[in-house]
Amino acid sequence: MLDPIMVGIIGSFLVVVLLLLGMPIAFLMMFVGFIGIWTLTSLEAALPVVAKTIYEVAANYPYTIIPLFILMGGFAGGAGITRELYETFDKWFRRLPGGLGVATIAACAGFAAVSGSSVAGAAAMGNIALPEMKRFDYHPKLATGVVAAGGTLAFLIPPSLGFVVYGMLTEQSIGKLLISGILPGLLLSLAYIAVIVGQVKINPSLAPATPGKVTLSEKIKALKGIWETLLVFFIVMGGIYLGYINPTEAGAIGATALLVIVLIKRRLNWRGLFSSLLEMARISIMVLFLVAGATVFSYFLALSTIPAVVSGWIAGLEVSRYVVLAIIIAIYFMLGCFLDAVSMMVLTLPVIFPVIVALNFNPIWFGVLAVLMMEAGLITPPVGLNVYTLAGIAKDVPMAEIFKGATPFLISIIVVAVILIVFPQIALFLPGLMGR
Repeated sequence: MLDPIMVGIIGSFLVVVLLLLGMPIAFLMMFVGFIGIWTLTSLEAALPVVAKTIYEVAANYPYTIIPLFILMGGFAGGAGITRELYETFDKWFRRLPGGLGVATIAACAGFAAVSGSSVAGAAAMGNIALPEMKRFDYHPKLATGVVAAGGTLAFLIPPSLGFVVYGMLTEQSIGKLLISGILPGLLLSLAYIAVIVGQVKINPSLAPATPGKVTLSEKIKALKGIWETLLVFFIVMGGIYLGYINPTEAGAIGATALLVIVLIKRRLNWRGLFSSLLEMARISIMVLFLVAGATVFSYFLALSTIPAVVSGWIAGLEVSRYVVLAIIIAIYFMLGCFLDAVSMMVLTLPVIFPVIVALNFNPIWFGVLAVLMMEAGLITPPVGLNVYTLAGIAKDVPMAEIFKGATPFLISIIVVAVILIVFPQIALFLPGLMGR
């Protein structure tokens, strides 16, 4: 009889080989998982697994959160919320060093509060903020780096697809995970702002001062541009936090509220509606097959006993659990060079999550840390999706220049991760106060 551990090792190696050959990660995990289950059990046992898993993932009630959160982002963009946020924060922050960049980060954080897609955030803000920063002679490296990094906030600040996928894969409370991202998201936004101000203080030529003084009355009037964002965010996250609604209901309410706003503003057209629905379908189906593929592969790994053996081996090491955590973070950082955020999560969690549990780390806290590392992958060369998105918008800026501009923000993500490790209550304080 074949050794289950050896079969598991061969299967894991095959996943890496097929990944390097360019096979889509969802299907390669499903394929290797199916072959592995067949090898360790029988063809009769393996045949129903794929179809059953796809059905169970699609029929899983929490999965409906994903299309709703994506639809929220589509309607938010259609309502012009991105532009209004940017114009509001421009008036408040334009006199700061790198003020347009600071306004961009603040607007990205606001947009993240009503959208679950980081790429959508980067694209929307790129079309609005880049021309403005170019008009005031901001260095292209700084301007594109700011937008690429700002877009990542949508993966951490709820509503976040990252937390939904993590919760589905690890069977943790999605509501608590979403709430746990609020304070770390604000902390990362402040870290990004500090990076901008620091760079401009050191080298003022990166961002010349924006002309024109804004009066206090103009600033107060500009606040009307954020009421829609605050309203939707407090309805969605406040409802989850107080226990009145679950995350799926929150997604439906948020999407409905934004649709009403779009209709009131008379900004809904058939083209925009079709584009939003198409994006919702595309991302939802992609995540469906990624999660289904990861589930089939995790069944195979469980049969191979690799996660249990690895967890037992690590638990028996005479090293601090934080050394193991540092190794896991380093692995995530390296994988971010080659995989997109969701793919990275579904590929690693079947092995890494049992290790985290064995080391007695809080699963909700680790969820924040994992999402933060996935966020780093969005601006890590050579496969940072946000950078590729910006390269399509700022066609006159070389991609290498955008990656250089994003590097200081990548460092700030690592700094925030260290802060969360030292002070885990930043992530756990709000979930700890929830009623359920």
